[in-house]
Amino acid sequence: MRERREREAHARAFDRAAEVYDAARPDYPADAVAWLTEGVTGPVIDLGAGTGKLTQALVGSGFDVIAVDPSPQMLGVLASRVPEADARSGAGESIPVPDSSAGLVVAAQAWHWVDRERAVPEVARVLRPGGRIGLVWNDRDESVDWVRELGELMGAGEAHFGEEGEPAVGAPFGELERHDVHWVQALTLDGLLDLARSRSYFITKDPDAQAAVIASLRRLHAEHPELAGTERIELPYVTRCYRATLG
Repeated sequence: MRERREREAHARAFDRAAEVYDAARPDYPADAVAWLTEGVTGPVIDLGAGTGKLTQALVGSGFDVIAVDPSPQMLGVLASRVPEADARSGAGESIPVPDSSAGLVVAAQAWHWVDRERAVPEVARVLRPGGRIGLVWNDRDESVDWVRELGELMGAGEAHFGEEGEPAVGAPFGELERHDVHWVQALTLDGLLDLARSRSYFITKDPDAQAAVIASLRRLHAEHPELAGTERIELPYVTRCYRATLG
């Protein structure tokens, strides 16, 4: 029960940081989008669409997209960013579309927030026979020393909620396939600080704790030998992609 309350509090935290989330969070690499949508005919439902990071890529790939998120603040940014998408209020446990109406449901940085026992049958309901679920996460590559230290200073270990483990879907879907994409996001120091400010485990800290995190990240940028005050920061990512077909 406590973990569920904490999970809900962290999920709601994004309402307070929609603009900084949109500015700081990385996009999704083209290879990841192509793999997730391979052989798919739309429409596509972007579940937990947030500010439309993945929505924009899907629309750019020629798909009709229904973007679903529970946060009015996030959907407001999405509507401005991707006016071609059909933005709707909803969640993984209650998707506001008819039965058998989509070819693909994707969830980017979002599947760990859902109640899987309710969300899996709901996703199956809205998919056509043979439809697909796709899940994707942008993970910082913490095999790199300074990136691992970055995560520790931000407090990433305080609230994973399953986002870094292997996801589970299960019946009536088949086996999950996985595809990884390695790439680099170019940032300024301000962009790196905003990345920290966009995380739920930062947003839910008190102001003094937030200030301490920002100060520690400034020191990291100034003192770590791989950064050494550089103006252009190259932050390595591994984008984990998963897909499974409705049985």
